[in-house]
Amino acid sequence: MPELFRPAMMDGTDYDDIRPYTDDEAPEKIRSLLADPAFREVLKKLYPDAANVEKVSNSLLNVKSIGELQTSFVVLFVEWIINNTTKGITISGLENLDHKKSYLFISNHRDIILDSAFLNYVIHRNGMNTTQIAIGDNLLIFDWITHLVKLNRAFVIRRNIAARELLEASRKVSSYIRESIMEKNISVWIAQREGRTKDGNDLTQIALLKMLNLSNKKSLAEGYSELTIIPLSISYEIEPCGISKVAELIRKNTDGYQKTPADDLKSMAYGLTGMKGRVHFSFGKPIMNSFLQSIAELPLNDFVQQLAKRIDHRVHQYYKLWPFNYVAYDLMNGTGEFVENYTSHDIIEFKNMIAAAKESIPYKGEEVAKKFIQMYARPVENSIIAAEVFRS
Repeated sequence: MPELFRPAMMDGTDYDDIRPYTDDEAPEKIRSLLADPAFREVLKKLYPDAANVEKVSNSLLNVKSIGELQTSFVVLFVEWIINNTTKGITISGLENLDHKKSYLFISNHRDIILDSAFLNYVIHRNGMNTTQIAIGDNLLIFDWITHLVKLNRAFVIRRNIAARELLEASRKVSSYIRESIMEKNISVWIAQREGRTKDGNDLTQIALLKMLNLSNKKSLAEGYSELTIIPLSISYEIEPCGISKVAELIRKNTDGYQKTPADDLKSMAYGLTGMKGRVHFSFGKPIMNSFLQSIAELPLNDFVQQLAKRIDHRVHQYYKLWPFNYVAYDLMNGTGEFVENYTSHDIIEFKNMIAAAKESIPYKGEEVAKKFIQMYARPVENSIIAAEVFRS
Protein backbone atom coordinates (compact mmCIF):
# COMPACT_ATOMS: atom_id res chain seq x y z
CA MET A 1 0.00 0.00 0.00
CA PRO A 2 1.33 3.49 -0.83
CA GLU A 3 2.68 5.35 2.18
CA LEU A 4 0.21 8.17 1.49
CA PHE A 5 -2.70 5.98 2.46
CA ARG A 6 -1.69 4.10 5.57
CA PRO A 7 -4.79 2.71 7.29
CA ALA A 8 -5.82 4.84 10.26
CA MET A 9 -6.12 1.97 12.72
CA MET A 10 -5.29 2.14 16.41
CA ASP A 11 -4.12 -0.75 18.54
CA GLY A 12 -6.81 -2.62 20.44
CA THR A 13 -10.53 -1.91 20.34
CA ASP A 14 -10.83 1.12 22.65
CA TYR A 15 -11.73 3.38 19.75
CA ASP A 16 -14.05 1.09 17.81
CA ASP A 17 -17.04 3.38 18.29
CA ILE A 18 -15.30 6.47 16.88
CA ARG A 19 -12.47 5.36 14.57
CA PRO A 20 -12.51 5.23 10.76
CA TYR A 21 -12.96 1.92 8.99
CA THR A 22 -9.87 -0.18 8.37
CA ASP A 23 -8.64 -1.84 5.19
CA ASP A 24 -10.05 -5.17 6.33
CA GLU A 25 -13.48 -3.63 6.82
CA ALA A 26 -13.51 -1.62 3.58
CA PRO A 27 -14.95 -4.24 1.14
CA GLU A 28 -17.87 -5.12 3.44
CA LYS A 29 -18.68 -1.47 4.20
CA ILE A 30 -18.56 -0.58 0.50
CA ARG A 31 -21.04 -3.38 -0.21
CA SER A 32 -23.32 -2.00 2.54
CA LEU A 33 -22.98 1.46 1.04
CA LEU A 34 -23.92 0.30 -2.46
CA ALA A 35 -26.86 -1.71 -1.11
CA ASP A 36 -28.36 1.40 0.50
CA PRO A 37 -31.20 2.75 -1.70
CA ALA A 38 -30.52 6.32 -0.55
CA PHE A 39 -26.91 6.13 -1.66
CA ARG A 40 -27.99 4.68 -4.99
CA GLU A 41 -30.11 7.80 -5.45
CA VAL A 42 -27.06 9.95 -4.67
CA LEU A 43 -25.09 8.09 -7.33
CA LYS A 44 -27.89 8.65 -9.84
CA LYS A 45 -27.75 12.39 -9.20
CA LEU A 46 -23.99 12.42 -9.58
CA TYR A 47 -24.08 10.19 -12.67
CA PRO A 48 -27.34 10.73 -14.61
CA ASP A 49 -26.33 8.06 -17.11
CA ALA A 50 -27.39 4.68 -15.67
CA ALA A 51 -24.47 2.98 -17.38
CA ASN A 52 -22.06 5.21 -15.47
CA VAL A 53 -23.78 4.37 -12.18
CA GLU A 54 -23.22 0.68 -12.81
CA LYS A 55 -19.66 1.31 -13.92
CA VAL A 56 -18.86 3.23 -10.73
CA SER A 57 -20.65 0.65 -8.58
CA ASN A 58 -18.69 -2.23 -10.11
CA SER A 59 -15.48 -0.29 -9.68
CA LEU A 60 -16.24 0.29 -6.00
CA LEU A 61 -17.01 -3.40 -5.46
CA ASN A 62 -13.48 -4.22 -6.57
CA VAL A 63 -11.87 -1.88 -4.03
CA LYS A 64 -9.81 -3.75 -1.43
CA SER A 65 -8.47 -0.95 0.81
CA ILE A 66 -9.06 2.60 2.03
CA GLY A 67 -6.08 3.82 0.03
CA GLU A 68 -7.40 2.26 -3.16
CA LEU A 69 -10.81 3.84 -2.53
CA GLN A 70 -9.29 7.28 -2.13
CA THR A 71 -7.12 7.05 -5.22
CA SER A 72 -9.65 5.33 -7.50
CA PHE A 73 -12.82 7.15 -6.48
CA VAL A 74 -12.46 10.00 -3.97
CA VAL A 75 -9.64 11.84 -5.74
CA LEU A 76 -11.52 11.74 -9.03
CA PHE A 77 -14.73 12.93 -7.38
CA VAL A 78 -12.96 15.85 -5.68
CA GLU A 79 -11.33 16.76 -8.98
CA TRP A 80 -14.78 16.80 -10.58
CA ILE A 81 -16.00 19.22 -7.89
CA ILE A 82 -12.93 21.42 -8.36
CA ASN A 83 -13.31 21.49 -12.15
CA ASN A 84 -17.06 22.11 -12.11
CA THR A 85 -17.72 24.33 -9.07
CA THR A 86 -14.49 26.30 -8.52
CA LYS A 87 -12.04 28.41 -10.49
CA GLY A 88 -9.18 26.37 -9.04
CA ILE A 89 -7.43 25.77 -5.73
CA THR A 90 -4.17 27.47 -4.77
CA ILE A 91 -2.00 26.83 -1.72
CA SER A 92 0.71 28.60 0.24
CA GLY A 93 2.91 27.64 3.16
CA LEU A 94 2.97 23.90 2.56
CA GLU A 95 6.68 24.08 1.78
CA ASN A 96 7.29 24.96 5.43
CA LEU A 97 6.04 21.57 6.64
CA ASP A 98 8.00 18.34 6.90
CA HIS A 99 6.15 15.83 4.72
CA LYS A 100 7.32 12.96 6.91
CA LYS A 101 5.88 14.41 10.12
CA SER A 102 2.32 14.48 11.41
CA TYR A 103 0.42 17.56 12.45
CA LEU A 104 -2.82 18.74 14.03
CA PHE A 105 -4.38 21.04 11.44
CA ILE A 106 -6.82 23.44 13.10
CA SER A 107 -8.68 25.46 10.50
CA ASN A 108 -11.57 27.81 10.07
CA HIS A 109 -14.73 26.03 8.99
CA ARG A 110 -16.76 27.26 5.99
CA ASP A 111 -18.10 24.10 4.29
CA ILE A 112 -19.27 20.89 5.96
CA ILE A 113 -17.61 18.47 3.55
CA LEU A 114 -15.25 20.36 1.30
CA ASP A 115 -12.96 21.98 3.90
CA SER A 116 -11.45 18.61 4.76
CA ALA A 117 -11.97 17.01 1.33
CA PHE A 118 -10.06 19.78 -0.44
CA LEU A 119 -7.39 19.71 2.28
CA ASN A 120 -6.72 16.01 1.78
CA TYR A 121 -6.70 16.47 -1.97
CA VAL A 122 -4.08 19.24 -1.95
CA ILE A 123 -1.76 17.57 0.55
CA HIS A 124 -2.05 14.24 -1.28
CA ARG A 125 -1.13 15.98 -4.54
CA ASN A 126 1.88 17.45 -2.76
CA GLY A 127 3.22 14.17 -1.42
CA MET A 128 1.84 14.19 2.12
CA ASN A 129 -0.20 11.54 3.86
CA THR A 130 -3.91 12.34 3.99
CA THR A 131 -5.27 13.36 7.38
CA GLN A 132 -7.86 11.83 9.60
CA ILE A 133 -10.96 14.01 9.78
CA ALA A 134 -13.01 14.92 12.84
CA ILE A 135 -16.76 14.90 12.17
CA GLY A 136 -19.67 15.48 14.54
CA ASP A 137 -22.17 12.65 14.89
CA ASN A 138 -24.96 15.19 14.28
CA LEU A 139 -23.98 15.03 10.59
CA LEU A 140 -24.29 11.25 10.42
CA ILE A 141 -27.94 11.54 9.49
CA PHE A 142 -28.16 8.33 7.47
CA ASP A 143 -26.24 5.06 7.47
CA TRP A 144 -24.81 5.77 4.01
CA ILE A 145 -23.26 9.02 5.26
CA THR A 146 -21.67 7.16 8.19
CA HIS A 147 -20.23 4.52 5.85
CA LEU A 148 -19.02 7.11 3.37
CA VAL A 149 -17.17 9.34 5.84
CA LYS A 150 -15.67 6.47 7.85
CA LEU A 151 -14.40 4.95 4.61
CA ASN A 152 -12.64 8.27 4.11
CA ARG A 153 -10.71 8.35 7.37
CA ALA A 154 -13.25 10.28 9.44
CA PHE A 155 -13.51 9.71 13.19
CA VAL A 156 -16.59 10.66 15.16
CA ILE A 157 -17.10 13.34 17.79
CA ARG A 158 -20.28 12.82 19.79
CA ARG A 159 -22.55 15.83 20.33
CA ASN A 160 -25.57 16.62 22.50
CA ILE A 161 -25.00 14.05 25.23
CA ALA A 162 -25.17 14.29 29.03
CA ALA A 163 -22.36 16.20 30.77
CA ARG A 164 -20.73 13.16 32.40
CA GLU A 165 -20.96 11.14 29.20
CA LEU A 166 -19.62 14.10 27.24
CA LEU A 167 -16.50 14.26 29.43
CA GLU A 168 -15.66 10.62 28.80
CA ALA A 169 -16.39 10.93 25.09
CA SER A 170 -14.17 14.02 24.90
CA ARG A 171 -11.39 12.25 26.76
CA LYS A 172 -11.53 9.38 24.26
CA VAL A 173 -11.37 11.73 21.25
CA SER A 174 -8.49 13.63 22.84
CA SER A 175 -6.57 10.41 23.40
CA TYR A 176 -7.33 9.24 19.87
CA ILE A 177 -5.99 12.46 18.35
CA ARG A 178 -2.83 12.40 20.48
CA GLU A 179 -2.10 8.75 19.66
CA SER A 180 -2.69 9.38 15.96
CA ILE A 181 -0.15 12.19 15.87
CA MET A 182 2.45 11.03 18.36
CA GLU A 183 2.43 7.24 18.05
CA LYS A 184 1.03 6.52 14.58
CA ASN A 185 2.48 9.57 12.80
CA ILE A 186 -0.91 10.28 11.19
CA SER A 187 -2.05 13.88 10.86
CA VAL A 188 -5.48 15.05 12.02
CA TRP A 189 -7.77 17.82 10.77
CA ILE A 190 -10.28 19.43 13.09
CA ALA A 191 -12.36 22.57 12.66
CA GLN A 192 -11.67 25.38 15.09
CA ARG A 193 -15.32 25.39 16.13
CA GLU A 194 -18.44 23.24 16.14
CA GLY A 195 -20.48 24.28 13.12
CA ARG A 196 -19.49 26.45 10.19
CA THR A 197 -18.69 30.13 10.52
CA LYS A 198 -21.77 31.95 9.27
CA ASP A 199 -20.95 35.60 9.97
CA GLY A 200 -17.40 35.62 8.55
CA ASN A 201 -15.83 35.79 12.01
CA ASP A 202 -13.59 32.72 12.39
CA LEU A 203 -12.98 32.00 16.08
CA THR A 204 -11.56 28.99 17.94
CA GLN A 205 -13.76 27.47 20.61
CA ILE A 206 -12.15 27.25 24.03
CA ALA A 207 -13.89 23.91 24.60
CA LEU A 208 -11.99 22.41 21.65
CA LEU A 209 -8.61 23.32 23.12
CA LYS A 210 -9.64 22.05 26.55
CA MET A 211 -10.69 18.76 24.96
CA LEU A 212 -7.23 18.37 23.44
CA ASN A 213 -5.69 18.75 26.91
CA LEU A 214 -7.72 15.90 28.43
CA SER A 215 -5.15 13.35 27.21
CA ASN A 216 -2.14 15.43 28.22
CA LYS A 217 0.16 13.87 30.83
CA LYS A 218 2.75 16.65 30.76
CA SER A 219 2.77 20.38 31.40
CA LEU A 220 0.37 22.56 29.43
CA ALA A 221 3.10 23.91 27.17
CA GLU A 222 4.61 20.46 26.53
CA GLY A 223 1.24 18.83 25.95
CA TYR A 224 0.13 21.29 23.29
CA SER A 225 3.60 21.52 21.75
CA GLU A 226 3.79 17.78 21.05
CA LEU A 227 0.57 17.98 19.00
CA THR A 228 2.34 20.34 16.56
CA ILE A 229 -0.65 22.58 15.87
CA ILE A 230 -0.79 24.10 12.39
CA PRO A 231 -3.21 27.02 11.96
CA LEU A 232 -4.82 26.56 8.55
CA SER A 233 -6.82 29.24 6.79
CA ILE A 234 -9.32 28.27 4.08
CA SER A 235 -10.58 31.08 1.86
CA TYR A 236 -13.46 30.73 -0.59
CA GLU A 237 -13.99 33.56 -3.07
CA ILE A 238 -17.73 32.87 -2.94
CA GLU A 239 -18.96 31.91 0.52
CA PRO A 240 -20.28 28.30 0.46
CA CYS A 241 -24.04 28.36 1.13
CA GLY A 242 -23.72 32.11 1.75
CA ILE A 243 -27.41 32.92 1.33
CA SER A 244 -28.56 30.07 3.56
CA LYS A 245 -26.03 31.12 6.22
CA VAL A 246 -27.47 34.65 6.27
CA ALA A 247 -30.98 33.20 6.37
CA GLU A 248 -30.03 31.05 9.37
CA LEU A 249 -28.55 34.03 11.22
CA ILE A 250 -31.74 36.03 10.66
CA ARG A 251 -34.04 33.17 11.68
CA LYS A 252 -32.07 32.63 14.87
CA ASN A 253 -32.67 36.24 15.85
CA THR A 254 -36.34 36.39 14.90
CA ASP A 255 -38.29 33.22 15.55
CA GLY A 256 -36.24 30.88 17.73
CA TYR A 257 -35.13 28.83 14.75
CA GLN A 258 -33.66 25.40 15.51
CA LYS A 259 -31.53 23.79 12.83
CA THR A 260 -32.63 20.28 11.78
CA PRO A 261 -30.76 17.32 10.24
CA ALA A 262 -32.54 18.16 6.99
CA ASP A 263 -30.88 21.59 7.04
CA ASP A 264 -27.46 19.97 7.43
CA LEU A 265 -28.18 17.62 4.54
CA LYS A 266 -29.18 20.55 2.31
CA SER A 267 -26.02 22.43 3.29
CA MET A 268 -23.87 19.41 2.40
CA ALA A 269 -25.55 19.14 -1.00
CA TYR A 270 -25.41 22.87 -1.74
CA GLY A 271 -21.80 23.03 -0.62
CA LEU A 272 -20.85 20.29 -3.08
CA THR A 273 -22.71 21.71 -6.04
CA GLY A 274 -22.67 25.48 -5.50
CA MET A 275 -20.17 27.75 -7.24
CA LYS A 276 -17.27 28.71 -5.00
CA GLY A 277 -15.02 30.78 -7.24
CA ARG A 278 -11.36 30.60 -6.34
CA VAL A 279 -10.27 28.66 -3.24
CA HIS A 280 -7.04 29.10 -1.30
CA PHE A 281 -5.43 27.00 1.44
CA SER A 282 -2.83 28.81 3.53
CA PHE A 283 -0.76 26.61 5.85
CA GLY A 284 0.80 28.36 8.80
CA LYS A 285 3.92 27.38 10.65
CA PRO A 286 3.45 25.32 13.83
CA ILE A 287 2.46 27.19 16.97
CA MET A 288 5.89 27.90 18.40
CA ASN A 289 7.03 26.23 21.59
CA SER A 290 8.49 29.60 22.62
CA PHE A 291 4.99 31.09 22.58
CA LEU A 292 3.58 28.16 24.57
CA GLN A 293 6.39 28.51 27.12
CA SER A 294 5.67 32.24 27.41
CA ILE A 295 2.17 31.46 28.73
CA ALA A 296 3.11 28.23 30.53
CA GLU A 297 2.53 29.59 34.04
CA LEU A 298 -1.03 30.68 33.36
CA PRO A 299 -4.00 28.70 34.75
CA LEU A 300 -5.65 26.39 32.21
CA ASN A 301 -8.51 28.77 31.36
CA ASP A 302 -6.17 31.69 30.73
CA PHE A 303 -3.70 29.48 28.86
CA VAL A 304 -6.26 28.16 26.38
CA GLN A 305 -7.73 31.63 25.88
CA GLN A 306 -4.30 32.94 24.89
CA LEU A 307 -3.71 29.92 22.66
CA ALA A 308 -7.10 30.40 21.00
CA LYS A 309 -6.26 34.05 20.29
CA ARG A 310 -2.93 33.05 18.76
CA ILE A 311 -4.58 30.46 16.49
CA ASP A 312 -7.30 32.96 15.51
CA HIS A 313 -4.81 35.70 14.68
CA ARG A 314 -2.78 33.31 12.53
CA VAL A 315 -5.89 32.09 10.69
CA HIS A 316 -6.90 35.72 10.13
CA GLN A 317 -3.39 36.69 9.04
CA TYR A 318 -3.16 33.88 6.51
CA TYR A 319 -6.71 34.30 5.14
CA LYS A 320 -6.60 35.01 1.41
CA LEU A 321 -8.72 38.11 0.85
CA TRP A 322 -10.60 38.23 -2.43
CA PRO A 323 -11.99 41.28 -4.28
CA PHE A 324 -15.49 40.62 -2.87
CA ASN A 325 -14.10 40.86 0.67
CA TYR A 326 -12.64 44.29 -0.06
CA VAL A 327 -15.80 45.45 -1.84
CA ALA A 328 -17.87 44.41 1.18
CA TYR A 329 -15.54 46.19 3.61
CA ASP A 330 -15.71 49.44 1.66
CA LEU A 331 -19.49 49.18 1.27
CA MET A 332 -19.90 48.58 5.00
CA ASN A 333 -17.71 51.53 5.94
CA GLY A 334 -18.71 53.86 3.13
CA THR A 335 -15.10 54.35 2.05
CA GLY A 336 -12.82 53.52 -0.83
CA GLU A 337 -9.98 52.40 1.40
CA PHE A 338 -9.31 49.24 -0.58
CA VAL A 339 -10.43 50.41 -4.02
CA GLU A 340 -7.14 49.26 -5.58
CA ASN A 341 -8.07 45.66 -4.73
CA TYR A 342 -11.19 45.39 -6.90
CA THR A 343 -12.72 46.56 -10.15
CA SER A 344 -16.06 48.09 -11.10
CA HIS A 345 -17.04 44.66 -12.40
CA ASP A 346 -16.37 43.18 -8.94
CA ILE A 347 -18.69 45.79 -7.42
CA ILE A 348 -21.45 44.95 -9.88
CA GLU A 349 -21.06 41.21 -9.26
CA PHE A 350 -21.14 41.62 -5.50
CA LYS A 351 -24.20 43.87 -5.62
CA ASN A 352 -25.91 41.22 -7.76
CA MET A 353 -25.10 38.68 -5.05
CA ILE A 354 -26.66 40.97 -2.43
CA ALA A 355 -29.76 41.34 -4.61
CA ALA A 356 -30.04 37.55 -4.92
CA ALA A 357 -29.84 37.21 -1.13
CA LYS A 358 -32.56 39.84 -0.62
CA GLU A 359 -34.78 38.09 -3.12
CA SER A 360 -34.23 34.66 -1.56
CA ILE A 361 -34.68 35.57 2.11
CA PRO A 362 -38.18 36.72 3.16
CA TYR A 363 -37.09 39.39 5.61
CA LYS A 364 -36.27 43.08 5.69
CA GLY A 365 -34.09 43.72 2.64
CA GLU A 366 -31.77 46.16 4.40
CA GLU A 367 -31.10 43.66 7.21
CA VAL A 368 -30.39 40.86 4.74
CA ALA A 369 -27.98 43.11 2.82
CA LYS A 370 -26.28 44.20 6.04
CA LYS A 371 -25.59 40.66 7.22
CA PHE A 372 -24.51 39.52 3.77
CA ILE A 373 -22.02 42.38 3.52
CA GLN A 374 -20.74 41.76 7.06
CA MET A 375 -20.13 38.08 6.25
CA TYR A 376 -17.71 39.08 3.48
CA ALA A 377 -16.23 42.13 5.23
CA ARG A 378 -15.34 40.52 8.55
CA PRO A 379 -12.23 38.68 7.24
CA VAL A 380 -10.81 42.06 6.18
CA GLU A 381 -11.41 43.48 9.66
CA ASN A 382 -9.78 40.45 11.25
CA SER A 383 -6.82 40.63 8.87
CA ILE A 384 -6.21 44.26 9.84
CA ILE A 385 -6.28 43.37 13.54
CA ALA A 386 -3.96 40.37 13.03
CA ALA A 387 -1.48 42.49 11.07
CA GLU A 388 -1.37 44.96 13.97
CA VAL A 389 -0.91 42.17 16.52
CA PHE A 390 2.11 40.71 14.74
CA ARG A 391 3.53 44.13 13.96
CA SER A 392 3.74 45.03 17.66
